[in-house]
Amino acid sequence: MAGITTSAERGTQRANQCASARRADVNLGDTERWLSMIGGGALAAVGLSRGGLGGLALAVAGGALAYRGFSGHCSLYGTLGLNTAKTGPATSVPAGQGIRVEKRIHINRSPEDLFRFWRKLENLPRIMKHLRSVTTTAGNRSHWVAEAPLGRSVEWDAEIFNERPNELIAWRSLEGSSVASAGSVHFKRAPGGGTDVTVELKYQPPAGQLGAALASVFGENPEQQIEEDLRRFNQMMETGATAAGGEPVRRFTM
Repeated sequence: MAGITTSAERGTQRANQCASARRADVNLGDTERWLSMIGGGALAAVGLSRGGLGGLALAVAGGALAYRGFSGHCSLYGTLGLNTAKTGPATSVPAGQGIRVEKRIHINRSPEDLFRFWRKLENLPRIMKHLRSVTTTAGNRSHWVAEAPLGRSVEWDAEIFNERPNELIAWRSLEGSSVASAGSVHFKRAPGGGTDVTVELKYQPPAGQLGAALASVFGENPEQQIEEDLRRFNQMMETGATAAGGEPVRRFTM
């Protein structure tokens, strides 16, 4: 009869409602889910092999991480309003997300010299050891290849969208890039001579906040990296050689 819902239909409706609720509850992207499951399983295995209270705690933490990946839901992300499952192509990092780093250094060279070196993007792997290569492709666009944890690499395309000669270079990743990033480097002539250099970087790791945490475990700390990069830049520009005794900087800035 019309208007009467059978038990089977009600069961189907409840199942569909539960499935919709589960889908709405997923706030982790596929990459992050896989990393959680793999990392959690490995952590649990290590904990069980150690035994004792410490091993048990490790196993429980690993199990929680694995369940996080299996369910696709992170309570912390829910509280913060983050959702990497819905992250699409971007040319910059969404507000309130990602990792932000800002570092400054004083270098006893003119803004013109420092700008000229940095603007030739192919020079950057000489001071940034996590970069394998930077290649200018067309106009203000370039292709970047960087080191990643566990011996892997990650690639993306970027563009310089703001530039003031001898003062500022600002860049951001292009739509569809595997790494959403944006940054800038400022060159300010210091009153007593030399230049104050400020680097600002914001990026969203390929696997979200979990990827950044795992990278830190493997020694890939972004703040420490940029600090070391700037020290290397300082040494190259002031002494004309790399930390390993490389060639003079003047040969890279033409």
